[in-house]
Amino acid sequence: MKKIILALILGFSSLLSAQNTVTGTVTDPQNQPLPGVSVYAPELHKGTTTDANGKYEFTNLPNGSFRVAFTFVGFTTQNKTISKLLKENTLDITLSESVFEMDEVVVSTPFNKLQSQNVMKVEHESIKTLQQKGTSTLIEGLATIPGVSQISTGTSIGKPVIRGLSGNRVLVYSQGVRIENQQFGDEHGLGLNDAGIESVEVIKGPASLLYGSDALGGVLYFNPEKFADENTFKANFSQKYFTNTEGSNSSIGLKTSTDNWKFLARGSFNTHSDYKIADGDRVTNSRYNETDFKTGIGYSNSSFSSVLRYNYNKLDLGIPEDGIAEQSSSKNTMFPRQGIFNHLLSLNNVIFFENSKLDVDLGYIANDRSEFEDSNDASLRMKLNTFNYNAKYHFPKMGKIETILGVQGMHQTNTNFGEEFLIPDATTNDFGVFGTANYEWNNSVLQAGLRFDNRNITSEEHGITGEEGYFQALDRSFDSFNASLGYKTKLAEPLTLRLNVATGFRAPNLAELTSNGVHEGTNRYEIGNPNLKTEQNVQTDLNLEYKNSHFEFFVNGFYNHVNNYIYTSPTGDVIDDNDVFAYIQDNAQLYGGEAGLHFHPHPLDWLHFETSFETVTGKKDNKDYLPLIPANNWNNTIRTEFKIKDWFQEGFATLNVSSTFKQDNVSGFETASKGYTLVNLGFGGTVKLGKTAFDVNLNGNNLFDKEYIAHLSRLKTDGIPNIGRNIVLGVNFNL
Repeated sequence: MKKIILALILGFSSLLSAQNTVTGTVTDPQNQPLPGVSVYAPELHKGTTTDANGKYEFTNLPNGSFRVAFTFVGFTTQNKTISKLLKENTLDITLSESVFEMDEVVVSTPFNKLQSQNVMKVEHESIKTLQQKGTSTLIEGLATIPGVSQISTGTSIGKPVIRGLSGNRVLVYSQGVRIENQQFGDEHGLGLNDAGIESVEVIKGPASLLYGSDALGGVLYFNPEKFADENTFKANFSQKYFTNTEGSNSSIGLKTSTDNWKFLARGSFNTHSDYKIADGDRVTNSRYNETDFKTGIGYSNSSFSSVLRYNYNKLDLGIPEDGIAEQSSSKNTMFPRQGIFNHLLSLNNVIFFENSKLDVDLGYIANDRSEFEDSNDASLRMKLNTFNYNAKYHFPKMGKIETILGVQGMHQTNTNFGEEFLIPDATTNDFGVFGTANYEWNNSVLQAGLRFDNRNITSEEHGITGEEGYFQALDRSFDSFNASLGYKTKLAEPLTLRLNVATGFRAPNLAELTSNGVHEGTNRYEIGNPNLKTEQNVQTDLNLEYKNSHFEFFVNGFYNHVNNYIYTSPTGDVIDDNDVFAYIQDNAQLYGGEAGLHFHPHPLDWLHFETSFETVTGKKDNKDYLPLIPANNWNNTIRTEFKIKDWFQEGFATLNVSSTFKQDNVSGFETASKGYTLVNLGFGGTVKLGKTAFDVNLNGNNLFDKEYIAHLSRLKTDGIPNIGRNIVLGVNFNL
């Protein structure tokens, strides 16, 4: 059956003949062959695995340079480049042993170095690692990364916060395309499902040089699931159960590849009842349902690589408005609720020349968002259609200098179909051009870049002058120049220093420019300011890392100055029993950082201790605190690794203690938050019974059923606690 599927989907590949080839052997320090090593060429989306003799082979490769990564658990990842391919090439690799996490190729930065080689400090986490922590949503998993938090509404809606900046100040990328889903709204979540996502990269700081407007605070870059290794067929099924919400998460996927063609598809369904707080009561209408489908097809030969991906996501979200009211374990949402349909289509093309290449990403997103107050007739419905393009030309390498020149742009339209208007019908056009260079010598790297952007926003007049819901016509243009400079060096063999200075910008969004009414979920009347200026920031980052075979330590510090920071401030007026807030601007500063260590004592090879601390403070020029700044957090984990004979492999057990401190540094309309400590347990591994093998994970989160209210919870003003004890059982079968 597998052979038939391969033939039907990928039969054309037999018509193509191989040209350049790379072969080799991967060995350990004792010169013994290593079977099962993952060998992956990211630009071609091609992968293979070493055989029993440690051998691998790639065929039909393009001219010019060829970059490949070698990854194996327990060994240091190596990223190798053949500067000019011949007809036949040999690349033998010796991997050195490492007890720490595997190094990964960073895709979110332009030169695709290994994380350890990158000038910028970029956090990289596999989705599998985040899932092993037992979180029920993707954003909950992200919030376990130092420097990342979430603004949440129950368990269904979460918005990322990077070092105190959120909303349109954090840019999200998936499938190489910037996500546009009305993320300015308080009740608008990320709109992504973790099924079919391989890993996430977090840039904690301004990345406008690479991504333009809205990357002022940082970037979340989601890497999609890799295709199968060449000439293989794989299928898997996973199932998770959540005791607190009586929830279920099911996912099934298949993928196959030949030398040239690649195909994958994955479907998922996620359903949850109202979540329970510590005393056993449920938070009424915090239930939600999610359907997700991802598919992709790719083709590569000696001249180019092309990958087309599609993601459909449907969300049915209840909005908890009455707190602890009707108690039910039903998964059918009540009113008010949201219905969201999201379509994401992406096309990545890499064209290879003799000594250079052109990388082009095209994306289209259709976001259809409806809000239902008391009937199935949408009171508010917005359709946001966005077309993105991103082209980068990698010049031939000149000595030790690599150079990239790129253009990016976006065309976006927002159209209203409901009775209520949250923002007016509008059109947004972006255009940006940038250049960046990387110079590497000895143990040091210098990277610099410059960029210019223009954003034009036009909107239509709507409503009656002087009444709620009136929007005046708008035609604004915003320009910005941005630059970055980064330096990395080894102060000693185990000690690395990174220093980065970068600017970023964010043009004001439609809500900030045009609002005139009660913003859903905020219970306040908001008035926009059509004269707002562009936010512009300068951030300095310092990173120190020390690593030897049994000890790893890092410390990150940052200072971020933001000119014309946009926020809402009470005017003292009241309209229809709602306090009136207006959008104004002031300069602001944010500063803080993260520190942590990972200790692996010798000779206890099965034991790991990890600890990290994160802090951020945000103030306006008048010394008042900024709103929505996360509380300080201290996170500690003890992890053991083991196996039980031949039937239980790659076993692990974890004890995690996460202490969040009180938050007294609040803005004028916020209230202080108490500190709390949560205890979490995890257990898992691979079970082998004959020829059957499956992964199992068991997690106990908030094990002691602690009642607490997170500072960034939107239910905090109503005194509604966060989720209580939650036991999560997950299994994954490779079919």
